[in-house]
This record gives sequence, C-alpha cells and structure tokens, in this order.
Amino acid sequence: MKQKWWKEAVVYQVYTRSFKDSNGDGIGDLNGLREKLDYLQDLGIDVIWLCPMYKSPNIDNGYDISDYQKIMEEMGTMQDFDRLLEDMHSRGMKMVLDLVLNHTSDEHPWFIESRSSRDNPKRNWYVWRDEPTNWESIFSGPAWTFDEKTRQYYLHLYAEKQPDLEWENPEVRKELYRMVNWWLQKGIDGFRLDAISHIKKDYSDMPNPTNAPYVPAWEKMTDVEGIQDLLAELYNETFSNYDIMTVGEANGVTVEEIDEWISEENGKMDMVFQFETWYLRKPNEDCGVNLAALKKILTNWQKEAEGIGWNALYVENHDRSRIVSTWGDDQNYWRESATSIACMYFLMQGTPFIYQGQELGMTNAPFDGIDLYDDIKTLNFYRYKRAEGMPLEEIMKTIQMSSRDHARTPMQWNSGRYSGFSETEPWIQVNPNYVWLNAEAQQQDPLSVFHFYKKMISLRKGSTVLIYGIYNLYETGNPCIYAYTRENEEEKLLILANMKGEFCRWKVPEGAELLLGNYSAEDREKVHPFEARVYRLAKNHA
Repeated sequence: MKQKWWKEAVVYQVYTRSFKDSNGDGIGDLNGLREKLDYLQDLGIDVIWLCPMYKSPNIDNGYDISDYQKIMEEMGTMQDFDRLLEDMHSRGMKMVLDLVLNHTSDEHPWFIESRSSRDNPKRNWYVWRDEPTNWESIFSGPAWTFDEKTRQYYLHLYAEKQPDLEWENPEVRKELYRMVNWWLQKGIDGFRLDAISHIKKDYSDMPNPTNAPYVPAWEKMTDVEGIQDLLAELYNETFSNYDIMTVGEANGVTVEEIDEWISEENGKMDMVFQFETWYLRKPNEDCGVNLAALKKILTNWQKEAEGIGWNALYVENHDRSRIVSTWGDDQNYWRESATSIACMYFLMQGTPFIYQGQELGMTNAPFDGIDLYDDIKTLNFYRYKRAEGMPLEEIMKTIQMSSRDHARTPMQWNSGRYSGFSETEPWIQVNPNYVWLNAEAQQQDPLSVFHFYKKMISLRKGSTVLIYGIYNLYETGNPCIYAYTRENEEEKLLILANMKGEFCRWKVPEGAELLLGNYSAEDREKVHPFEARVYRLAKNHA
C-alpha cells in the first residue's frame, strides 16, 4: 500500500467548547487550544481534529452552522484561527476541520431566504414537501416541521433547527464546493465529514404520518443508492486537488462497500468511522462489551480493507459516552480497563483517533437530573419518551448510560476550581472526579493512563510493523481476551487485551519479548483483570 502521512499520524479530537477557556466566559475557545498545544505535542499528537468553530446559534453546539466562513463568537475570531493554524504548522502538527454538509442552521441566510416564500430563488436549496413522510428524526420526534408562512414541511434529519440541504440541486453543491476550497486554500490539512452518509435520500413509498407512528427509516436516509455519484463530484471538485486527509462519519456503511468509500483506487475519502461497534454494550448490564461480536466486526474491517483501503481506529468521540464507563469498569478497574481498551484498538492497522480526555481515562458524569444535561439529542429523547409514557426511571437510566454530554464535560486539567478548564462556572458542570482524575496528576504519575497512552504512541511511531503490518486475529482459547498480531517480513508483534475484570489462564509463547504492559509485573502463566500487553514474538513463532 502507498505510504501516506495520515496513515502514520495520531489524531486527537478537540471538542473546543469543553477543552480550555482562555477568556473566562466558561466556554472553551481557539486561544484555549493554543495554550495547550505543548501538552498535545508532549503526548505525541500529529493531527488535531477541531469540532465545528463556525458561526452558529449553538442549538447543537456548532453542528448547526449559520455561516461557514465566519468563526463562532464564543470561539474567538478568524485572526485567532489563523494564529492557531500557524502555531500548529510551526510545530509540525496538522489541522483537520469538521465539515457539516448535510444540513445548516435555520438561521443560515440560505434557509432564511428559502423559507421566505415558495418562489424564492433559494427555495429548492432545502427539502420542502406538501406532504411529509413518517420518518423519525435521529434526534427523536418527526423529521419534518411545518412552516406556517409558506404552508409546507421542511426536512431535518436532526434537530428542528437543522434543516437538510437539497443535495440534488447543483447550485447547492457548487456553493458548498466553493466554501470547501476556500478553507483548503487557507492551508488546513483535511476534513472529518459529518453525517456524510445522509446527503442522499429516498422519498419513495413512505406513508403520510397522519395517525401513524414515526419510524427510524434508516434505509431511506442512510447510504442510499446514488450517493456515490454525489461523493465522487465532491471529491473531484475539492479533495482531489490537495494533499489532505479525509475521514467520513459513515453511519450505515458496511465492509462490503469499502471499495467505493475508501479504496485507494475508487474511494471518495481516505477513511470512514464505521458504526457497527457503536452499540456493543452487553445487554441489560451497566458495563462491558460483547467481545465475540467486537472481534468479528473489527476483524472484518481489518481484513476487508487489507491492501485496498485504510481504517479509522476509534472508541470515543463527542457523540459517545465514555468508553471506560461502558466497555470497561470505572469503579473497580478504572486505570486497567482504560488502558486495556486503549491497547486493544490503538495498535490495529489504521489511523488511531483519541478523543479529548480519553488519554486520562475520563468517565461518565454522575448527572442524576435532567436539568444537568445540555445536549439537544438527550433533551429531545427525554421530552418525547415522557410524552409516550415511558417510566422516568427507565428514561434516566438510558440517559445516564449513553448521553452525549458525558463526553462533553470540561477537560480535567488539574484539581483546582472548575478543573483548570475555566476561572468561572463552565457552560456544563465538571465531572466531580476531576479532584483526582486530571492531567496534572497523571503527568506526574508514571503508571497513569496518560503515560500509558504516551508510551503506546511512541511505540507505534517507532515501529513500521504497527503502522503498515498485516493484522491477524490470534486465538488464545480464552473468551475474555482479544488478541491479534501485526506482521511484516521483518517482525511479528502480538497485542493482547483482557477485556473483562477477571483472571485468565494463558501462557506466554516461548521467546516472546514484552514491549508494553499496563501492570507493573508480568505473570507468564495468567493474565490479570483488564490487563494489556504487547509482545515481540520470536521469528520462528507460527
């Protein structure tokens, strides 16, 4: 396969609103991120993926854009952005922006014009219908809203204030491409494409919702036939002209579609975030993962992409609750499970992504009242489920396990007031465990989650086999363990992670050399709860 800078990079996602506040308003900003570049560089980060900082009314914290070419007031100015980009480039770091092309804010000038009258020139820049379908919004409730002034419905797959752009209209596409190229000409290094698998819709055979329940019509709004033509045009008009990195949020895309989406010959982007592992929490339990299903899914993506395309490796982002609180055990084996999960995913073939605070093992917040939550998806879920009659206890249990706000509590920098994130009360409460779980404390502790990530990043960067080597599942005969090898002509490494809080019997292969572990002592006859190890195997090992 071709060697590319983005294949060798480690990416760190910054949810700017919650990362670092530089001006005391309780909201993270671009200058706050600049203040912490030393921290990220010390960790070993090459690329920063910046969540939306465009002008926005913040119904969905920046994913509702009202001007693609202006900076959100809370985040700073375009001059602040330019200084941040310059500072990152001077350090050899690269910047990837979040690109939201499926929808805008209803306060975007395009939509204001579109809804002003049925004969406005921008009317068909958005999706308007006399009769809606019965689709359920991804954020709960109906996906169509009636506009009193023009007496039609407009489509919004997300929140009511996030109307979908009409991608069938070439005028819309042309304007979006112009905007994308404007950012690329400023010198940014790539994009993460938000909700990109939703830009094509199928409106056929869908009933009117009168007296009918709303349904999650995924097959009508996700990876619909014909989307590749739109993606090819986007690629040809923008990305193909630059040496950049692109990764798509690809809900609904399967391994059978790797060639069209991410192959080096026919792909329209470099990587995608697959969603198949999204809901692998063990059923009816507060934590844990369906390990057999996890192995199958990740191995399928590894083997189907082998020699053809490239994987995006991730376990956390701004839309997921904290992984140590879902797949791991944040009560009894917090450090061990945070590092075991890290080792499990990070050293596969692909570009690894770290979400802010993940390198500290940040956990879900103990928010027990709906008034503590801010996320519109969470609040909509609460409102609609209450209206449907779901018991409050059941609603709150779901929210406490899976709300997106768990990933959005302020970054925990130190044990001072407001965790060093801000000098004033933040826009959302700090997780109270910041007193002991914070970056400052972990930087001083060589056995911390932070230092494990730092060692793991260093190990990957110094090892060609961990970047370009072949992945193969390694059977240990133990259902608690996820193990695989990375191999090239020169060497073979074994990555082993116990994903459960129990001891496992396993004998270390003869001649194996331990390169990394999350326990201080190695037992060559058994594996400890949530233990992770990386070995160099003897050359004659089968």
